[in-house]
Amino acid sequence: MPDRTEPPTESTDAAVKRLLDQYTEIARLAGGLAHEIKNPLSTIRLNMQLLAEELEGLPPAAERRATKRMEAVQRECQRLHDLLDDFLNYAKVRRFDLKPVDLNREIQLTLEFFEPEAQQAGVEIITYFDAELPAVRLDREAFRGALLNLLINAKQAMPDGGQLVVQTRPYGTTAAVYLTDNGVGMDDRTAAQMFETFFSTKPGGSGLGLPTAAKIIEAHGGAIAVETELGRGTRFTIELPGVARIGGGGVMSDE
Repeated sequence: MPDRTEPPTESTDAAVKRLLDQYTEIARLAGGLAHEIKNPLSTIRLNMQLLAEELEGLPPAAERRATKRMEAVQRECQRLHDLLDDFLNYAKVRRFDLKPVDLNREIQLTLEFFEPEAQQAGVEIITYFDAELPAVRLDREAFRGALLNLLINAKQAMPDGGQLVVQTRPYGTTAAVYLTDNGVGMDDRTAAQMFETFFSTKPGGSGLGLPTAAKIIEAHGGAIAVETELGRGTRFTIELPGVARIGGGGVMSDE
C-alpha cells in the first residue's frame, strides 16, 4: 500500500500574514468604494447650494417650500458623508507604533482636552489614578481616540449633566481603567449589541464609534467590557497588558 503523508500545515505566522493580506485588500476595496460615493455626494451638496441661490426670485411661499426641501437633501448628504468617514475609520488596517507610556498621564491629557466639552454639558469629571499602575505600550494617538469616543458616549448618556468617575487600578502586570457615569444606562439588548457595527440608538448615529474603540483596544492586546443598569448608569472597563506582556508589531486588521 502506498505511503499516505499528510500535507504540510500552514504555519501560524503564514496564516496570520495571509489573513492580514486579505483584510488589507478588503479594506482597500471598501475605502475605494466609499471615496467613489463621497465624490458625487459633495457635488450634490454644491449643486443644492447653487440651486438655492437661483430660487431667490420665486414667490415667498414657493421659495420657502423649495428651500426646506433642499435643506433636507443637504442634511442627508452631510449625514451620508459623515457615515462614510466613520466607515473608513473603522475599516482601515492600522499598524500601531507602540511605545511604553504612563497610562495615567495619557488619560489625564485626554481628560484635559475633553474638559471644556464636559463642562458645557454639565458633567463633573472625578479621577482616581493609582500611582502603582504598570506601564503599558500604546499607540498614543489611536488610544486617545478610543478613549475620547468612550468619554463622549458617557457624556451623551447624561443629557441633564451628571458625574463621570475615571479610575485606574493595577492587577499584577495588567492595568485597568474604569469609566463610570450616572446616566440613563442601557437595557440588556442595547448592552449586548453596542459593540456591533452599525448598531446605534442615537438619531443619526453611525453605529461605528464604539466598535472602532473596541478594535483599537483589542489591537493593543487589551479588552473592553460594559456593565450597565437602566436608569442608574454605565461602567466601561478597559484592561491593558503591561509592557512585559505586549510583543512588537502592533497590527490591527479589519476583523
